[in-house]
Amino acid sequence: MASNKTLHNPWNCTLLIFDIPRLLIYVSMIQLHLSSANCTTQLSSSNKQTFYLVHGVGHGAWCWFKLVPLLEAAGHKVTTIDLSASGINTKHLQDLRSFNDYSAPLLDLMDSLPLDEKVVLVGHSFGGMSISLAMDMYPNKISVAIFVSAFLPDTTHVPSYVLATFLLQLNTTETLIDTQLYLVDRPNQTPLEAILFGPDALKYSIYHLSPPEDLELAKLLVRESSLFVDDLSIANKLSEEGFGSVKKVYIKNEQDKTISGDFQRWMIENEGLEEVKDINNADHMSMISRPQALCKLLLEVAQELS
Repeated sequence: MASNKTLHNPWNCTLLIFDIPRLLIYVSMIQLHLSSANCTTQLSSSNKQTFYLVHGVGHGAWCWFKLVPLLEAAGHKVTTIDLSASGINTKHLQDLRSFNDYSAPLLDLMDSLPLDEKVVLVGHSFGGMSISLAMDMYPNKISVAIFVSAFLPDTTHVPSYVLATFLLQLNTTETLIDTQLYLVDRPNQTPLEAILFGPDALKYSIYHLSPPEDLELAKLLVRESSLFVDDLSIANKLSEEGFGSVKKVYIKNEQDKTISGDFQRWMIENEGLEEVKDINNADHMSMISRPQALCKLLLEVAQELS
């Protein structure tokens, strides 16, 4: 096994390089950092926002690596978050007692935010559920919540409703393919339903329009996770005073093979959401397959906040 090496990157953090995938990510970040002006327009100080980017199931903060330098080049602050048992977070799935435990890194960050500051919350895929919980708990700290091909709950049903509806209409053969579904034992608790994307599911359902090198990185970096359907089925409904009071924007993707365009439209109608933007020629991972197009849409939302 190769010895560990430490490199210093342009974002003033120390990066531990111990295998080829992380080295490739580092090189890609540098390349994008140098060319990021293609999608951005510099803003006045009054227009600058702070973005919190929340990943989907099985992924981590790493999946935003193409988008971060684009937003930063436009003058915004960006924080990417590894939810519990995701990315480089040190917890394991069996350590999590609940969906709140899974979302704790985001909730802790929101809790530490000063009362006079607001952020732009961006949730991708299952990350839509985590940002919805944060919206319900900290509505006054959020200027807008952006759902990117994400699960969008409502205030009428329990949070699991949208997930259960999705699973009922899901074509498991075409979407999940070789994805593993199994139970993970937890100390003094019922087992937790787990999901681990297989290489064919990543290739044909999730990253089908992404560059091949990004697909290979994803194959090496995804982790087992859960949709926490059982836990969310007994959770309180999201409130109108919390979740319902936060401005929401949905970025819809008709080419998505994971959460179909039809299901995205159903969620939008179910929630009664009016502000919808479209991203074209992107797969489920639009931040990887079309980072500049996604950046442009996020900047449009940020500009509207000024």
